[in-house]
Amino acid sequence: MLSVSNLKKSFLKPSGAILEVLRDVSFTANAGEMIAITGASGAGKSTLLHLIGGLEKADSGEIKLNDFNVTKANSNDLATMRQRDVGFIFQSHHLLADLNALENVAMPLLITRNLKSQALQRAEKMLERIGLSERATRAIGTLSGGEQQRISVARALITEPRLVLADEPTGNLDSTTGAGLGALLKAYAVTNNAMVIIATHNEHIAGMCNKILILREGKFCTH
Repeated sequence: MLSVSNLKKSFLKPSGAILEVLRDVSFTANAGEMIAITGASGAGKSTLLHLIGGLEKADSGEIKLNDFNVTKANSNDLATMRQRDVGFIFQSHHLLADLNALENVAMPLLITRNLKSQALQRAEKMLERIGLSERATRAIGTLSGGEQQRISVARALITEPRLVLADEPTGNLDSTTGAGLGALLKAYAVTNNAMVIIATHNEHIAGMCNKILILREGKFCTH
């Protein structure tokens, strides 16, 4: 279970003024659920995902992943949590240009000292699931933006994390491919008893989710 309670986050503008991005955010997610975080650009969706994943620190409030307190953990414990329990899908992919598609997908397994042969075999199966097995040996720079996005999804799921944080995962995809990716993430949540949280503007993807939470003026509001 993921529990977010009374979360607040602000940033200092160059002018010296304080910008309150999240004012009082609370919600829970349970195993097997896919949750959509929606709202206008700049509403704080990406910031919320970064806080949940321990990439940024909240000003106040609490985030707990089961018994692990994200908001109170030190940097080493947060790194362990991200490596073991969290899969990130970023808008900008963050793929490694000097590795091919297969190696990028396998990288999280190699970092945790899995045998290279086993890691590559699992990566091959993951590429098959997202329909990119024929791109396995292609350099990242030769792939389209949509293909790179699907590669980043495969990389996020390869370790079978119990929490997936996806920031606009269908932004570079056509409607058909985007719908397929949404269905893949939904099936992943159910099959792996995991939680998937998606920041999205895509109404179709949001409609696949168990819950839709709308961020407005730093808080969640009802439809």
